[in-house]
Amino acid sequence: MEKLIEEPLLSHEHNSNVNVVNNNNNKGGFRTLPFIIANEACERVASIGLMPNMIIYLTKVYNMETAEATNFLLLWSAATNFTPIIAAFLADSYFGRYPIIAFGSIASLLGMILLWLTTIIPLSRPNMCNQLTNNCNSPTTIHLLLLHSSFALMSIGAGGIRSSSLAFGVDQLSKQNENARIKEGYFSWYYASVGVASLLGFSVVVYIQDSMGWTIGFGVPVVLMFIATLSFFLATPFYVVLEAKKNMLTGLAQVLVASYRNRLLQLPQEDVNVNDIYYHHDKDSNLLVPTEKLRFLNKACITRNPLEDLKPDGRALNPWNLCTIEQVEDIKALFKIVPIWTTGIMMSVNVSQSSFLVLEASSMDRHIGSNFQIPPASFATFMILSLILWVILYDRFLVPLSSRILGRKTCLGAKQKMGVSLFSCSISIASLAIVENIRRGIAIDQGYSDQPEAVVNMSAFWLLPRQIIDGLAEASGVVGQTEFFLNELPQSMSSIASTLGGLGISVASLVASFILSIVDSVTGIGGKESWVSSNINKGHYDYYYSFICVLSILNFAYFLYCSKSYGPCKNRQK
Repeated sequence: MEKLIEEPLLSHEHNSNVNVVNNNNNKGGFRTLPFIIANEACERVASIGLMPNMIIYLTKVYNMETAEATNFLLLWSAATNFTPIIAAFLADSYFGRYPIIAFGSIASLLGMILLWLTTIIPLSRPNMCNQLTNNCNSPTTIHLLLLHSSFALMSIGAGGIRSSSLAFGVDQLSKQNENARIKEGYFSWYYASVGVASLLGFSVVVYIQDSMGWTIGFGVPVVLMFIATLSFFLATPFYVVLEAKKNMLTGLAQVLVASYRNRLLQLPQEDVNVNDIYYHHDKDSNLLVPTEKLRFLNKACITRNPLEDLKPDGRALNPWNLCTIEQVEDIKALFKIVPIWTTGIMMSVNVSQSSFLVLEASSMDRHIGSNFQIPPASFATFMILSLILWVILYDRFLVPLSSRILGRKTCLGAKQKMGVSLFSCSISIASLAIVENIRRGIAIDQGYSDQPEAVVNMSAFWLLPRQIIDGLAEASGVVGQTEFFLNELPQSMSSIASTLGGLGISVASLVASFILSIVDSVTGIGGKESWVSSNINKGHYDYYYSFICVLSILNFAYFLYCSKSYGPCKNRQK
């Protein structure tokens, strides 16, 4: 892994695919970041705050069956996690980041207003069930149209905001005179704000809905989103706005097609004179020869006959037969980061085990004092609190302290942060396996083998080490991944880079489901009790966690190999 480095340079190289619309020296800078961060934070508070109680709203107010309401929410969650990927490509290829965020903000606001109106206007929702006859009216087509429209708008809005906010903030800090430490701090505080937003959504917004009703509970997110949208637009004169100039997806596809069509061409020798025209490149480009890694892609930019392959202005006559060196290097950069990207999937698999944590917490003593008892699901908030505290500790204490000791500004590099995260995941799941082994033993000793809901004589606070370490893993891993992707990919792909982490989470959900299904099937062969049995006391969740721990350790070793094979990052020596 990387060593401590001096003054990490996180700025992007200027890319010919991006055009600066607002290039005034007075544009951008640190002053624009609060508006960008607040916009996404408020969207997170609103959307996350709607999720926990939405199953109750759909079943009690819209008279939906539980299965129907659950599927509805699952589709909303899937759409909300997928739309940022689409929005990122649109931002990088067609519209630019500012229009995408602006459109997403308006869409989210409109969606929340529509949902809020269903609590105010009686005709917008089904009539309440008759308590005497237990007769309930199903929602009509108009009712469902309003409901689906509101959630569709919120998903589209979330995609627009989440896909580009982080990269748009980087655009504001891309001036050469900006301190690189500000950028790293921006990444850390950005994710800390997302953590705070999640915490507020799960706690404050949910509490308002429970205690003050749906109208006020859904109205609060509307007010927050309105303030965030208004402030985002008010800061428009101060933003640095970069405009996409070409279709990134088409450019990547052209490289693959051209390299295949030119597969029979012979690559020039490595010691070829660059003054000889062998490769096609953009005008005024500093790249005259492509890099030697993934050399088979270099065939896509070989100029066979300038008179036949090029137009009079120097552009390729057929871009599906001849690409520029810049296009080739863009797709190389994307391919090059894939192995390291895959190592982050296991981190998300580890975090996805939180549903089992609720089962364990519900079977343990959760009392604080004699009267107050923490709800099992609330133990998830400890990880969010830990994440925020780790960010603050690193940014405000550890970095200044190490800089003072070494006599220069120092901090962890991106790959180093990812390594800390993956190693922490292994320790985290190992601690959970130990705690579960002890908990299960106590349950059996107390005769609770057939009573999975019985509370054993063991404090649930033994689960906190796992939550605290997971907070460290999330804080270092997410920030490290973001720094790595944004730094290593061209600036024209910044929005795509900022969504790769979310794509990893989506893939991790499928991987976690696959692992769970395999473990359940294999360990339950022959009528045996599965490790992940519904009866937590008869199952062996400690074995299951140990298996995940082994996978995490192997993944950490795989990361070390990928990190070494990748070589130095941009502007790094190691």
